[in-house]
Amino acid sequence: MGKRGFLIVISGFSGVGKGTVVKRLVSDYGYSLSVSATTRAPREGEMDGREYYFKSREEFMNLIDYNGFIEWAVYVDNYYGTPRAFVEQELALGHHVILEIEVQGALNIKRQYPDAVLIFLTAPSAYELKKRLTGRGTEDAGVIEKRMRRAAEEAEDMDAYEYIIINDDLDQCVQDVNAVIVARGCMLEEKKEFISQMKAELKAL
Repeated sequence: MGKRGFLIVISGFSGVGKGTVVKRLVSDYGYSLSVSATTRAPREGEMDGREYYFKSREEFMNLIDYNGFIEWAVYVDNYYGTPRAFVEQELALGHHVILEIEVQGALNIKRQYPDAVLIFLTAPSAYELKKRLTGRGTEDAGVIEKRMRRAAEEAEDMDAYEYIIINDDLDQCVQDVNAVIVARGCMLEEKKEFISQMKAELKAL
């Protein structure tokens, strides 16, 4: 039986560049990405099954009833959830799975998967965060205001995360996140089997 993978939960304020960082982690380092389901409308250029599984509210509710999500939450008037089947399958194959989800969902994941790694991405300052949200040009002033208020709420839970990484320089941020994941795989807990094998081999030599 091969070694089971673990979950890497990446959260962060809206507009901080989570999506870009996650895409780079998948393309540069080959991590598996769990695609979330949502009831929000696709943004321009988004494709069903790639960025999200776009569901009607009714479809989403059916999945909740069938325990089809590891976690789900409501964020700025839309539902978001992490489909269970894909995640379990990838972990069993020994792959590390990245989940890009918000704070409420992340804490729920940690309760179900205590070995999950919780990473929070932030902009260097609140001013920079607002600038990025405005610069994105996909939302009106009212939505931006809502997202900034939500960020203030999310900041209250930042200390529930094991790692806080500032996304100031994209390349550096991607390397920092990967370094955290690699270090997590080297932790004593993960290496117990290797240690006993090494001890046995050294005695035999």
